Amino acid sequence: MTETMVTPAQSKPGEPIPGAKPKSGALAHTLYVLRENPVTAISFAMFAFFVLSALIGPYVVPYDPLATNAEIALQPPSVLHWFGTDALGRDVFSRVIVATRLDLVISVAAVAISFAIGSVLGAIAGYRGGWIDIILNRILDTIMAFPLFVLAMGIVAALGNSVGNIIIATAIINIPFYARVVRAEVNIRRESGFALAAKLSGNSDARVLAVHIFPNALPPMMVQVSLNLGWAILNAAGLSFIGLGVRPPTPEWGIMVAEGANFIVSGEWWLALFPGLWLMLAVFTFNLMGDGLRDIVDPRRRT
Repeated sequence: MTETMVTPAQSKPGEPIPGAKPKSGALAHTLYVLRENPVTAISFAMFAFFVLSALIGPYVVPYDPLATNAEIALQPPSVLHWFGTDALGRDVFSRVIVATRLDLVISVAAVAISFAIGSVLGAIAGYRGGWIDIILNRILDTIMAFPLFVLAMGIVAALGNSVGNIIIATAIINIPFYARVVRAEVNIRRESGFALAAKLSGNSDARVLAVHIFPNALPPMMVQVSLNLGWAILNAAGLSFIGLGVRPPTPEWGIMVAEGANFIVSGEWWLALFPGLWLMLAVFTFNLMGDGLRDIVDPRRRT
């Protein structure tokens, strides 16, 4: 009896070729999303640039960001100083690049904490319901009753204006966003067919929630993560701008904009322009990443 060989030309469109090794699902799906959406690819490239600046920037900048030199104070952008110098003769370009690490650390750490806490609280409340859900909603309503930036100002003013306290304050005001999104998604899917089938198969409630329900809540949460990363940077910069954030002479975009604002009228426009431009690009990058992150983690879009 002879064995029939199937060639690629004989296989039907859309069917896998027998004997062919499938590509890594997650990697192939990510590459597919980046190819299909050029805006997402650009945003990820910009994000890689900021991450690279944060990792190696302090080691490759041409000048010490804290070194002062009164002889070259307030010089406009030139070949030697691409972004000019400030009132103390410090190189603005070096300070902008070095500040990337601090601002990204504050943003990513705050969003990671709020994501973890908000996801757990929202998932439990949405799955269990009852008095747990009622108590959580009242707590979230209390937090969101305050203007969030004002609440962050109060927390930092009470705890002290250190980097750790800025992260804590930013995380606290972001928790309600994740808790409410997860609660709604879990509450919708807890009685769905796949969740009931998983329970009937002998899975515990914790496993059903973590493995079967929660992954379906990730796509809308990724959009929220992207937006909150940009908002966290703005929050940190805003606190620094009003004097409640990172203390000088530490390079930080908000501090640099605040210092440069005093010189705009006298014509030294570069002091506020370049830190503000970097801040705008960072927020713009995170906002563009939202749809791409959603498509990457959405299990319904994977084939």
